This record gives sequence, structure tokens and C-alpha cells, in this order.
Amino acid sequence: MEKHPLHLKIPELQTSPEVQDAVKKQERITEEKIPNDPGSRIEAYMDRLEKIFLNPDERVRERNLEMLRDDIYDVFIIKPDEVPESYFELQQQVARERGQPVEHIPQDVRDQMVETIINDQKHSLDNWIDYLTSEDATYPTWFKYFVFRNVIKLSQFDKSLGKFKDRTDTTVAPYPDVYREPLAQICDIYEQVAGDNKKLRDPLIQEEFSKKFPKLYAELITKSLAASMEGKDEVNGEWIKYEQGDEAGAIELYESLEGKGTGWCTAGKSTAETQIESGDFYVYYTYDKNGVPVQPRIAIRMNGQNEIGEVRGIQQHQSLEPQMNDILEKKLSEFGPEADKYKKKNENMRRLTAIEKKTKANQDLSKEELAFLYEMDSQIEGFGYDKDPRIAEIRTERNPEQDMLIIFDCTREQIAQVPNEINKNTKAYLGKLEPGIFQKLPENLEHIYTSFPDKKIRREDIEIGGKSSKELIAELQQNNINLSDEAKYMLNSREFVPTKNSESLTLVRLSVADLGFTRSATTDQIYYRAKELGLELCPADVGPEYRLKYKDQPKGDWFRIGMKTIVGSGDYPRLFNLGCRDDGLWMLDDWAAPGDGWIPDHQFVFCLRKSES
Repeated sequence: MEKHPLHLKIPELQTSPEVQDAVKKQERITEEKIPNDPGSRIEAYMDRLEKIFLNPDERVRERNLEMLRDDIYDVFIIKPDEVPESYFELQQQVARERGQPVEHIPQDVRDQMVETIINDQKHSLDNWIDYLTSEDATYPTWFKYFVFRNVIKLSQFDKSLGKFKDRTDTTVAPYPDVYREPLAQICDIYEQVAGDNKKLRDPLIQEEFSKKFPKLYAELITKSLAASMEGKDEVNGEWIKYEQGDEAGAIELYESLEGKGTGWCTAGKSTAETQIESGDFYVYYTYDKNGVPVQPRIAIRMNGQNEIGEVRGIQQHQSLEPQMNDILEKKLSEFGPEADKYKKKNENMRRLTAIEKKTKANQDLSKEELAFLYEMDSQIEGFGYDKDPRIAEIRTERNPEQDMLIIFDCTREQIAQVPNEINKNTKAYLGKLEPGIFQKLPENLEHIYTSFPDKKIRREDIEIGGKSSKELIAELQQNNINLSDEAKYMLNSREFVPTKNSESLTLVRLSVADLGFTRSATTDQIYYRAKELGLELCPADVGPEYRLKYKDQPKGDWFRIGMKTIVGSGDYPRLFNLGCRDDGLWMLDDWAAPGDGWIPDHQFVFCLRKSES
């Protein structure tokens, strides 16, 4: 049994309904009585949570999270009618102070403001969920549970006061940011007590352990933010390698990061030991005034000895400092093809830095630079946990409507915002999708958005037909496509009927939100709405054929094929799910019963209904 101190930090947990249910379920499955002590009972609950949220099968873990995410939102995200009137009054006061008095906020504007509040809360909560369920968070299950249980009670961190604001049902602020280094340090303290509660006799450990989580977390954040950055302008230094399995090296790594304010979770002793167990670790330290390499600036964590796990810097969200690009580029060259995707990220950061400099100098940006900034062709990937904040900062200073004209190479009159504005000169459509819209849009219209620049509707032609299921499976395997067992089961099913003759189709990719749903929608609702817009279900072989064609899919990108479902193992209806992970391109399955729900961000691909003419 994994030792934990939860019975000391949350005494009431052992008798809670959720723990009692977990104990009964485990006893029923194992047919063994669980000892009636706090540690054992809570451990049964941790095991249950681990199977749901931390399942070692990434596919199962992601599916569990998707199924439960809406329920989590319902509990922890503010409802529209809970937004207090004082919030709108504050916005009016702010407008007055800026010399832009607003006597009345129209209802549609209020709705937009509420939507922004809700989306920001969802994003901030997702950051915690995604981090705590990721492989980067190498903490014990019990610690992840304890952190989440506390974070949902907190609002934003007030840096000036050095403490968190409390969260209530009417709090409009997002959840607090994730500070990884302080979390690792708290875990260290708790694990010392978990391993031996006699450690509480140590006055320093007892003092830290007895503090409530918000207070301790706030103190460590303040300490981390205030950590000295001696010689930040210095770029000269050297790389130091900590080898996999070197326990002494793990201690040296931890000590070298202590008090340096990197924000890395490796600054926790337990985390450093876990990461060194998993692979080599490289750190670039810049020199102090005495020429000693002491200030950590770049980290490269390896999975084993030959695969790069992550690259981190010390900027916000652990992104890389622009002055470190050349140093990282030179180091990456030592890793061969394995480093190609990180070289691309480094090049993205170079381009973003160049655009930032031109923006500060009030210089015009070229069409190519604007297309890059607005991520027209691909996302700007960096080295941090979140998007580089400079992207939003630069966009905020620009006029998107004016930039669109440059990117689309058109006049304002050539951008239609409602269907009746579409004509032979239209070069872009920016507006809601209305019934029959796709039959009204010109075939050669490249730019279709429900909102610029984030909500682009993608159209793409594809050839399908003339291949058996066996031929498709063989071709997928020849192209190193990862096939899940369920996807292979579907391809071999009698219900999988490949198109007999070769034909051309136009695919349309959009999100559940693009279809007009602001909350979750069922499979049936999505299919019905797609039909209204002029789309239809894809033939089953679009799944494997599109998987073979879309080889440059970015990591983390996933979408489902809108198709007639195929009954998989367990007699559950399924559809194809195409995505990209660290280990390459995948074709998976996804459950898709008529009443199954899909969140607004979920993406689907449908076929464009052919004109009857």
C-alpha cells in the first residue's frame, strides 16, 4: 500500500460517502475485507480515482476525461445566472474611468461577457486537469487528489498580497495558474511525513506540514517569483548531463535548481528522483560573475537516453527565453532526427521574436508574417506548457479586420458575413453557418470562418474507393499508422463496406461549436445539424483513406469521422477517431451512441453533399 498523509490533512475523508463506496466496490471485486484503518480505506478510494483519471492506457484515460469533463464543468464552472450584477457595474465603472461612459450594457454584449467568463474558467480548470493527469506530473495519486481538492476552492493569486482569494458560487475570476515548482516542493514535505510521521517531530517540517494548502502554496509561489536571477543577461554557460539511474545525480540536479525560481517541477526532490529514474536530464547553466555555471536556463528531459521527453525554459509557462534560441539549436543538433520537431518549435520562436521586435518598432508586418501570427497554416508551437503569451499580446495590439484584408488579399466588400452577401467576387466568408450554407459557398472559396482567426472551417478533396478492408489495413501498416485493436476490429467488421469504385469527395471539418452548439450535443443532434447545413455522413472508408492522406497532422490534433456507426466489441456503436500523439499518427475508435454527448471543442469531418444538378 502506498503511504500517504491524507488522513492527517483531511481527517473527515475516511468516513466520506465516496470513500465508503470505493471500499465496498473493492471488497466486492477482490472478495477481501479492507482493514478498518484510515490509510487503507483512503487508499481504496485513490485506487478507484487512479483507474479513472490516471489510467496507464492513454486512450482510456482521455476517453474517461472527455466523458466526465462536462460533469466537472457543471459542478465547478459559474452558471450564467450566477454572474453578479456587480460585475457589470464594475465594467461600467472601468469604462467611465477610461473616458468611455456606458449607461446601459445591451443584452447581447452581456451575453458575450458571460460567455468569456465561462470560457476563461473552463480553460483555467482544464489546465489543472490536463496537468495533473499528464505524465509530466509525476506526483503520487493521493497528492494529485489533494491538490485538486484545494485548487477548486481558490480564485486568482494576488501577487501584491501574496495570497489567494477565496472562491464562491459567484466568483467570475478563472481558477489560479499552475505553479509547478511550488507544487513539487509541497509534495516533498508531504512525502517526508508519509514515509515516516515521526518526521513531524522536526519543528521545521511540522511547521510547514501544519499550514493549510493555500497558505503554503502562496508562500512558496511568492518565494519562487522573488528568486534572484543573477546575471539574467548572461548567455554564456555550459550544459551539464545527469544520467539516468544516477541517484546522486538526482540530488545534485535538485540542489542546483533549489531557490532559482525556474518554475520547473524538477525543483522538487522527489520529482527530480523520479525523472532521473526515467531518463537522462540535461540542464544549461549560465555563468555567475565568478565564471561558475549556476543559473539554470534550459532543461531537456529525456525518456530513456535517446528520446526527448520535453524542453523547457524559465519564462512564463516555462517557455524559452529568446536569447536562448541559438544555444538550444546547437544542442539539439546532437540528437539527430529525434530533435526535428523541437527544431521546428525553435524556429517558430525565432519568427515570433522577429515579429515582436517589428511590432515594438511600429514596423508593418508582411502577409507571410501575419499569416504566421494568426496561425493560418499551422499552430505556433513553443516549449512551454501553454501558448507563448506574446501571440495574444501582439494580436491584441492589432486590428484583425484590417489584417484579414492583407492575409486574404481582398477588399472589405469581398468578405461575406451572411449568405446573401456571397457572390462571384467573394474571397472569404466570416459568419454563422446557416442551413444550406455549403451549397451557397463557391467551390474555390478558401477562407471560411465562423470567427477569425480561431474558428476556421476546413475543406479538402479526397479520393476513395476500389480497396478492400484488407488492402486498407495493409496500407495503413506500411505507412506506420498506429491502429487500435478496436479500429482494426471495425475495419474487419461486416458493417465496414468500402466504396466499390473510385470517387472524389469534398470533406468539411468543423467543431461542435461551429455547428451552433454552445454546450454539449448528442451524436444525433450533431448529425441532424450537419445535414441541415448541407453535409452528409462519410462513407466508412473515408476514415482509413483520410488517415493515409493526412500525414502532417500536428501533435495533439484529434477529430472524428462523421459516419454511420459500426458496432464494435461489447456491442457498442463506434466511429473512427484520427489523431497524432508523441508516438506518431493514430486511427482509433470512439463510442458514438445516438445519445452520447460531445463538447463544443470536439471536431468532426463530414462530406459535402453533392449538388443535385
